[in-house]
This record gives sequence, structure tokens and C-alpha cells, in this order.
Amino acid sequence: MSRRSVWRRGHTLLFVLLAACDGATPESSIAQRPAARVAPGAADSLTANVAASRRTAITTAVARVSPAVVTVQTERVERAAATPYDFFFGTRSGEQVAAGIGSGFIVQASGVIVTNAHVVSGASKINVALRDGTTYPATLVGADELNDLAVLRIDATNLPVAPLGTSRDLLIGEWVVAIGNPYGFLLGNSEPSVTVGVVSGVGRNLTGRGDGPGVYVDMIQTDASINPGNSGGPLVSASGEVVGVNSSIYSPSGGSIGLGFAIPIDRARRVAEDLLAHGSVRRPWIGVKVEQTQATAARGTLNAGATIERIVPGSPAEAAGLRTGDIITRSRDRVVRNAYDWEAELLDLRVGENATLMVRRDNRERRITVAVKDLPDASAERVAVLRELQLISLTPAIRVERGIRSAQGAVVVQVSDRVEQALGLRPGDVIVQINRTPVADAPQAARLIEGAGGGGPVRMFVERAGMIYSTDFRIR
Repeated sequence: MSRRSVWRRGHTLLFVLLAACDGATPESSIAQRPAARVAPGAADSLTANVAASRRTAITTAVARVSPAVVTVQTERVERAAATPYDFFFGTRSGEQVAAGIGSGFIVQASGVIVTNAHVVSGASKINVALRDGTTYPATLVGADELNDLAVLRIDATNLPVAPLGTSRDLLIGEWVVAIGNPYGFLLGNSEPSVTVGVVSGVGRNLTGRGDGPGVYVDMIQTDASINPGNSGGPLVSASGEVVGVNSSIYSPSGGSIGLGFAIPIDRARRVAEDLLAHGSVRRPWIGVKVEQTQATAARGTLNAGATIERIVPGSPAEAAGLRTGDIITRSRDRVVRNAYDWEAELLDLRVGENATLMVRRDNRERRITVAVKDLPDASAERVAVLRELQLISLTPAIRVERGIRSAQGAVVVQVSDRVEQALGLRPGDVIVQINRTPVADAPQAARLIEGAGGGGPVRMFVERAGMIYSTDFRIR
């Protein structure tokens, strides 16, 4: 197209526009047009219809739950590389205070709050800010790292409570709302924000790259945007009931890409009840170990059931007649497609109940009822060492349950931060030898450690993940 033809087209367009505005100034061309006349009654009706259309199931659900949503602010002391400025300014060398933020929601008017365990993990100080900005110091009632849930308590009364629903009858595609305080430090606001999406899937297993620790099983998947800071906030149905606890996102970049995950509220309710009653969660156990499904396995393997690899001697599974090689295909009303489904079922079983399993043996389906008991080490006697270490004796049940190679030793169940940093000990380690003496049980380990208080060097051998490591220390 030539430049001249372009000018002519533009010239023609300008002429048409001037003709349309004949004699009108730019200011008056719109202002002087006569307004359309609407009857007074019709105008009121139109306004009322518009106002009514703004009120939806989503806005009603948000109004019902958001007053009970809180911001969880944490402080934790972290080790940092010392600099010359530490000495010059008199600061504590090698330490710094890091601030964290998450969300939570009130489940009891007396100040009980549910959030994620990873939100408060390692925190030396926890504060909770209500919707109006009122802030309270919070105490940690208890945390369950496996389920990534924690319960906090603040000294307040007559607080708004989030209504809890159920996650058992969620429909794929139904509307859900994620409420929380994403990027709270950047936004500088205590009022929660809202994102909307649908239930993308249920019973989802997330095994890596999540915003949170470990493996998540039997999760609610949603495309409602969940970002850092949303963790611990409620996932709400269109009927205004909490159906999940926002916990994790799957993201290669760290931001939301429409793959959000929430812990089902039925599990969260059970965990919260245990934490409030006992300060810890009773871990359901029947005494079987199933073969782990590889993430790269074929789809057929992912739907082949959960094959029993080991059975703990003297366990409920052995008493019920389960055998190595049995394939669990159903437990209660849950279809068990793979090892992840079985791990999810274990999280939902209750100690003291019976579970009815369907297992495949020799190409035949069998129904077997098994008692659900507490994890073996839950009732084992704990031995305290120098007030900074708690041990239990390694038993055959614990050995099989945890896949420990050593036949005897002392299992570390709790260790102070100072000892963990100094010796490298972690919960789950098995102390198998101290200097040249093999360790038979927890009391012996305690005697050997406390007897080494003369200042001489001590070498401790521990098993971790099937490997033997050593650590050297002195007790002064």
C-alpha cells in the first residue's frame, strides 16, 4: 500500500469524524447529548437488580468464613556466617532472626487455631493477627509434621469460628475459595484475600517440589491461586464451609501455576482433636510395610494395589492372618490403587478401631479384619540423657517397621537443637555403638554417654538410612 493511499484513507476518516461532530466542541460533544429518560420506578428496579447480582454464593461463602481467618507471624533464629560487623557492633556471631508468615483459621471461639506445621516449624516466637489487626502472642499446642498440621492457642474469647464441612463428598469441578494472606509482608495488611477456582481433583499424591515438606498424600487439588503466605488458610466450598487446609503448591518457578493442594478437612479435624487432647497424634499402625511405587513406574503399576513386603512379628497384621505378598486393594470404603493410597488410608484410620481390608492372594479376593493399634514406639519407655536427648530401645517391631538393619541399639526420638548441631544426631537415628561397646538398648546407651563425662573423647556410631556413621564429642 502506497503512502498516498494511506493519507487518503486517513483524510477521509478525518472528514467523516468532523462531519459527525459538526459544530460541537470536544467538551460539549458528549455533555450536551440528551440523556436517555428512565422512569423512576424502572431506575430503582435496575439498581436493585444490579445490587442483587453482585451477591453470589462465592461472596456469601467469603463473608461467612473470612472473619475467622488469621495471619500467623513467626520468628526463628537461624545460623548465619559470621562477619566482621558482628564483633564490631556486639551482635551475636553466627545468628540472625528470620521472619515468616502464613495463615490459619479459628476453630474454637476460645482461641484455638489450625494452621500448617511448616508455617510454625522451628519458630521461637509466634504471633497471630486477627482480621482487624489485633495481634496476640500464640502458644503451640502441638504439631504433626507427617500431616503438616499444627494447632495454636491465643488468650482470647468470643472469637468468630470457621464452620467446618466435610471433604468426603467433594465434586470435581465444584467452586472453592482459598482464603489467606499471601505475601503478607509485601501487602502490609492483616485482612485476608480471596482467590476462586474449582476442585481439580481429589485423592491426589504430591511427592516433590511443593511449598512444604515431604510427601503429601490424598490431597485436594484446586486451581484457586495459592501463593506463599496462603499456607494454613482454609479452602472453602461455595456453601461457606471449610473443606480443606491450604498447604502446598506445585511449581517449577515458586509461584502459583494453578496447581494448589489442600489437606482434607476430615483428616485435619481428627489431627486437631488428637493434638488438643494429647499434645501429639496417635499414629495408626497394623504392622505391614508395602512396596513403594516408583514415580516413573508405568500406569499399570500405579493401579496394581499395595503389595505387602514385610509383616512385623506380633503385629495386628500377623494376628489377622495377612501374609507377605498379599495385595491390598481396598480398605473400608477406600480403593487402594498403590502404596500412596495405602499411606493415605493409614492417616485416616483411628487407633482402637478395626479396619476391613480386601486383599488379593493367589488370584482370589479375601476379606480380612485387622485391629488398628498405636505405633510401637508410642508406648515405649523413653530414657532421657543429660536432659537433651531422649532414647527408646530398639525392638523387633520398631526394627521391621522402620527398616532398620541393626539388630539392637537405642533409637533417638528427641534431641535438642544444640546437640543436633554439635553431634549431627537426628530423630530416627539408631545408636549402635559407643567407643568400643555395642549398645543393646536405651538404658545402656544412657549409662555409656553419662559415664563418659570425664572429658575424654567419645566416638558414637549410629545407623541412618541403612548406613553407619560416626561422630566424635566430649562431655564436660
